Amino acid sequence: MLTSSPSIPTIADLLDRLGGVPASRVRYFPLPGSATEQDVIDIEARENRLFELVDGTLVEKGMGYRESMLAVAIASALFGFVRPRKLGLVATADGMMRILPDQVRIPDVSFTSRERLPDGRVPTASIPSISPDLAVEVLSENNTVREMERKRSEYFQSGTRLVWIVDPMQRTVSVYTSPDQYTAYAADQSIDGGDVLPGFTLDLGSLFALLDE
Repeated sequence: MLTSSPSIPTIADLLDRLGGVPASRVRYFPLPGSATEQDVIDIEARENRLFELVDGTLVEKGMGYRESMLAVAIASALFGFVRPRKLGLVATADGMMRILPDQVRIPDVSFTSRERLPDGRVPTASIPSISPDLAVEVLSENNTVREMERKRSEYFQSGTRLVWIVDPMQRTVSVYTSPDQYTAYAADQSIDGGDVLPGFTLDLGSLFALLDE
């Protein structure tokens, strides 16, 4: 457990390991290092708050209204492409995933191909052990650079093939094909699904225009 680790003697060390996240997003009870997946499920059911499980520590998922709007729009576009072609599943920020042992991440939007699904069917577990082909993270004000670096690393380590980092403030989308290799796209451009979703395109002008309505 993190609480007994000699490499994490202080709260500052814990926050640093988590990527410099604000202390306000780290749940103190259950104690850091002792939290479980059941705690993630119970808190969501009881308090309607989403926490990721990182090294036995509950870290609240940062999200705001504007970020949620963009996530819904992206999910809708993906669903409209994926569903008729029966390519797999599209989930939003309630879609908890055990992407690595004891690591629960909650992408703002995810696409998981049918080939990755257990028996090719919708998982019945509250937190299935799957990794998305595409993970989309919409940045909020309290996300940190190192937090997102760690998330990207974990996604690709788990087998994710594509990560989109959406920045509402800068109105850009960074398309990652590995933890550190990316192409940044501005609001007057479009992105596509690459090898993950051939033929899919998303017009960023229309997406970010939602923030001006």
